[in-house]
Amino acid sequence: MTYSALRAQQLSRYNDDAVLSAPPARLLTMLYDRLLLDLKRAQLAQESRNWDVARENLLHAQAIVTELRSTLRTDAWDGAASLASIYDYSMEALIGANIYRDVERTKECIELLEPLRQGWHEAAAQLSAEAPAVPGGRALGVA
Repeated sequence: MTYSALRAQQLSRYNDDAVLSAPPARLLTMLYDRLLLDLKRAQLAQESRNWDVARENLLHAQAIVTELRSTLRTDAWDGAASLASIYDYSMEALIGANIYRDVERTKECIELLEPLRQGWHEAAAQLSAEAPAVPGGRALGVA
């Protein structure tokens, strides 16, 4: 195995471990970060008429929106139905952006979802700031 292949394997394992061990708030922010990365990559690809790259990123963005929508508990809080509507609208726009190669729809999704990404990051930061201190600074208080 070459050094670069070994390094790629180690990085993949590290990323898998990071996802598997992340608390729910961090998983949510990671999804939003990747969603916006996919959308910005798709926008650049659409603007340069690189349709294969645009399609790949738009499809991945759709998968993330599907995951966000399917895990949203609409009975958990009053704003959940509105958020579900934003996800549904975003999905339609992403499908249209892909089918019609419409960069304006991609830009619209970025403008719609970026404030949500920022809001979730702020909420996650507030949650971790309010988390109770762990005795002795060790996880779960285990020595």
